[in-house]
Amino acid sequence: MSFKPAIASMSLGRAWVHELPYKLDCAKANNITGIEIFFEDLEYVARSQSSLSATEPIPPEAQLAAAHTIRQLCDERSLEIIGLQPFLHYEGLRDRQEHAKRIEKLKLWFQLAKILGTDVIQIPGNFLSKDEITDDLDVVVGDLQEVADMGLKETPVIKFAYENLCWSTYFDTWEKVWDLVERVDRDNFGMCLDTFNITGKVYADPAAPSGKTPNAAADIQRSMEELVKKVDVKKVFYIQVVDAEKMRNPLVKGHAFFAEDQPARMSWSRNARLFAFEEGGYLPVLDVTKAIIVGLKYKGWVSMELFSRTMSEAGKEVPLNHARRAREAWEKLLKEITSWNIE
Repeated sequence: MSFKPAIASMSLGRAWVHELPYKLDCAKANNITGIEIFFEDLEYVARSQSSLSATEPIPPEAQLAAAHTIRQLCDERSLEIIGLQPFLHYEGLRDRQEHAKRIEKLKLWFQLAKILGTDVIQIPGNFLSKDEITDDLDVVVGDLQEVADMGLKETPVIKFAYENLCWSTYFDTWEKVWDLVERVDRDNFGMCLDTFNITGKVYADPAAPSGKTPNAAADIQRSMEELVKKVDVKKVFYIQVVDAEKMRNPLVKGHAFFAEDQPARMSWSRNARLFAFEEGGYLPVLDVTKAIIVGLKYKGWVSMELFSRTMSEAGKEVPLNHARRAREAWEKLLKEITSWNIE
């Protein structure tokens, strides 16, 4: 078996509250060997180094300098950078001038990725409104082929890990993403499988009194059986293992997490995720993880990614506690993995 624990750096605390070097110290102290770099952290470092205000645009040279700083900080702590994310709101844009701007932005991201020492850029499923993005598969696939072909020309090749978000406008399940991966048909275009986003659509519904979809257990079982049958593990670039709180009351208008401009699942995701095995979690995280690791025979990075309202809390104990919780979740998961019959 060959599994490597990683943690998303944002999971240790919001960039504007907790400084990146300290968050990396916390990861290192808890035996984390890799991290995902969120662009938010890179921007914060760039602003700090350039004395830019929160509203000033960050010039490319400042972003590149920040990437060098982050790479040095990670090298000093023997932390591998497994990916740069999220390359937001890209595919299917109706405004093609805006699409062209995203392509220019991607060229800079290629430079950032190389400096950071990673060959993976993550694209989350677009969640802009239907007025802003199309469900025309020819357009979406063409957009994704465009970036994949750009990545193939880079040295080393840049890979794209596309991820369904359970609130994405069109591509909100792994099944829909796998269909995209097959249609794009490029070696460097694959997927990130996230236990929260998979179960958050098929199994869970934070706006329902039960916290679940009507046929939750049967649907997730069927979904995992299909995943094992259909997905080529070579197109799974990394996985994220994370749980979430079951809402005591439905996440509808009047709930503390409700936001008029956000789907319930998005608000739930931003506020109430948990690391695997933590009290209050209720998603079938192990079932999904086992399908990926035993069923697909996946071996590679396992990221203990988290979003939570707790990340915005002040205090040096916040990043340290998040890193400790990530380590404890990983240790419990590894114990489970070693008990599985993996050929």
